[in-house]
Amino acid sequence: MSDLKQWEPEQQTFWDSRGRAIANCNLWISIPSLLCGFAVWMQWSIITVQMLNLGFPYQAGDLFSLAAIAGLTGATLRIPASFFIRLCGGRYTIFLTTSLLMLPAIGTGLALQDQNTPFWVFQLMALLSGIGGGNFAASMSNISFFYPRKQQGLALGLNAGLGNFGVTSMQILVPLFMTFGAFGALGGDPMVLKSASGTLIGAIPAGTETWIQNAGFVWLLLLIPLAFAIWFGMNNINTAEVTPNLAGGAPRSFAIIIAMMLIGFATSALGLWLIMPASVNGSGFGIPKELVLVLVLFATVMLLKALPGTIRTSLDRQYKIFNNKHTWVMSVLYVMTFGSFIGFSAAFPLSIQVIFGFSHVPVDGVMTHNTLNPNGPSALTYAWIAPFIGALIRPVGGWVSDKFGGALVTQMCAIAMVILSIVAAYYMHMAYQSASPEQYFAPFFLVFLGLFAASGMGNGSTFCSIANIFPKEQAGPALGWTSAVAGYGAFYIPQVFGEQIKAATPEYAMLGFAVFYLVCVLLNWWFYLRKQGEFYNP
Repeated sequence: MSDLKQWEPEQQTFWDSRGRAIANCNLWISIPSLLCGFAVWMQWSIITVQMLNLGFPYQAGDLFSLAAIAGLTGATLRIPASFFIRLCGGRYTIFLTTSLLMLPAIGTGLALQDQNTPFWVFQLMALLSGIGGGNFAASMSNISFFYPRKQQGLALGLNAGLGNFGVTSMQILVPLFMTFGAFGALGGDPMVLKSASGTLIGAIPAGTETWIQNAGFVWLLLLIPLAFAIWFGMNNINTAEVTPNLAGGAPRSFAIIIAMMLIGFATSALGLWLIMPASVNGSGFGIPKELVLVLVLFATVMLLKALPGTIRTSLDRQYKIFNNKHTWVMSVLYVMTFGSFIGFSAAFPLSIQVIFGFSHVPVDGVMTHNTLNPNGPSALTYAWIAPFIGALIRPVGGWVSDKFGGALVTQMCAIAMVILSIVAAYYMHMAYQSASPEQYFAPFFLVFLGLFAASGMGNGSTFCSIANIFPKEQAGPALGWTSAVAGYGAFYIPQVFGEQIKAATPEYAMLGFAVFYLVCVLLNWWFYLRKQGEFYNP
């Protein structure tokens, strides 16, 4: 029976007799679904590197904007997705949101078959890729209801941590699948590399054929069987506490999900148009991106609240999280952890290529950054390692937090990120002023491995804290909301890197992040590590 009319995980007899088996089944189907969501969302971090290597007619700053578009849309879609489980049920939600990933997968593959594809088509595919980013909020909210409170840290850590492996899986699989015609005539013709590329097993010289379009098509190999697994293997929890109303079944739930997603797409598209310069189909108004992000958040929340009938009634109950100050504090802390992880994942490969793949030499007294560096490291060979470490350590962060407290773990991670960001800024500055930047790559890379490890550990610790701070009815929406706000890191970080690289000062980005992490150190101590606080070390 796909709909569970009784669900009492805190009752030990129920949990031992049937609850654990059902929860674990849903978790182990949820994980690969979330993995594919992350992969499709973050695919532009690798695709843009190969577009640069193939000589697609776009500047590096323009290519950074594709990852930023996917980032902003994915973060915005997390806002409606935070409420999908309450309104539509976990099985229906995960099935539809996972199946919809086939749209950007197919569309991206087709668009990449021709270098003359208009840039707006790539922007549209990046916008649709945001579906994968939105899936996180629904997935985490869903799994939080399946497990007893004492096991939520580990369960959510596994779902998110192994789901985060979608970034690593994508950064490994996509470069490998681009090396051969995996889909035969259906996959289209190869292109020839103008600059050296690579995979995890080594460099690929210029002049080699590559099938960049496979970056999109490869995900169909997982998404099609996953759709069947979700439909036949997952459950809706049809109880008053989780999903009280499933009347109308799948058609009604699908209609609600699509309507709410369209609101997220509309506000995202408007926000992106306001932010982007005219050269990449934006307004060129120059409105500060921070202001636009606030407007996108506010507009999405208000438009969702304007929806009629039972949707509005349910949202009114769930919007109570906004009256809780801890919703806002935990949102900021989760921006520090997950926002950094996903933002650096989006920007890291192209940053390696731009900073170390070119020699930075003066010409007529002016520093230039467009001379190919024959000794530069391949971004596609190394980039996957950093998010791999961040995802691998996330469940550890949840497990350690279950034992020692989430706020304490978060504090240690925040202090480490302040220090590592300052060191990273130093090496970026040195490399971007050097004719042989590869000499700074090893320490730069190691510092970023540390940043990814700290942010991954903090991902687990902050989610553990949320599960202990909020009442159960609010925990799911709170998890979804904080993940939505943090998801804007996938827009903000590549956008800032792109702007600072255009200004020839990439190190300024890292110094700005270090200041933000220091604020988080103080915020976390004030609310959660002072014994006089409302919650001590949750």
